[in-house]
Amino acid sequence: MKIWAVANQKGGVGKTTTAISLAGWLSAKNKRTLVVDLDPHGSMTSYFGLDPDSLEKSVYQVFQKAAAKQAMDINEVIQATRFDNLFLLPASTAIATLDKQLGTKEGMGLVLAKQLLGLKGQFDYIFVDCPPMLGVLMINALAACNQLLIPVQTEHLALKGLDRMLSTINMINRARKSPLNYAIIPTMFDRRTRAAIECLRIMQKKYDPKALKRTLIPVDTKFREASRDGVPLPIYSPQSRGSVAYNLLLDALLAEPIHE
Repeated sequence: MKIWAVANQKGGVGKTTTAISLAGWLSAKNKRTLVVDLDPHGSMTSYFGLDPDSLEKSVYQVFQKAAAKQAMDINEVIQATRFDNLFLLPASTAIATLDKQLGTKEGMGLVLAKQLLGLKGQFDYIFVDCPPMLGVLMINALAACNQLLIPVQTEHLALKGLDRMLSTINMINRARKSPLNYAIIPTMFDRRTRAAIECLRIMQKKYDPKALKRTLIPVDTKFREASRDGVPLPIYSPQSRGSVAYNLLLDALLAEPIHE
């Protein structure tokens, strides 16, 4: 079982789209795949037709039970989507309060890792969609994952979010036995604009070439159409430019060794 966290300390860079698109491809390839929504905005949860404002069971209960030192079967919260092999651990807006409730309690950074460990043999792949800020939720995702995926919109302001994310990784690595493996994914690339091309050149010069992925995720109106219908783009339009790009990215990610 491989676990990816998808994070950036800036919103609107394609985190949820990246998680859903990669998960959509894997489910279409008959791999049992779970997506975990850790963002209080609940964009991933809403994508699959659930209301994060009214959910009775969500990832919030998982953290609440852990804080109270009560046993919980995470399968009570996982929901099947309408797509074969694709499952969701939904978010409720209540998780926005977890930093205030749990931030000072010992052991709260490993809640998700411990729960996902119990899913070995049940899922092939897991994607964790993170909030765009450092806190107990992102810490949980980074502690649970084998690799961090950092989508970065190809525009200059987005590079500041990337720099903050890399600083966070350096901080996390001080407490880890081995460095956190990460991949930088250029998203929303429009080769018709000078700004996007210049931003990509800066990324290629400034950041680790081993981490920066060659696959560019293009601007594609099909993403919006797929989101409107609540269907992962690889299922909605597998031949679209965005789908093809995410399939190439997936192949590159799967070719890399798993770091436990």
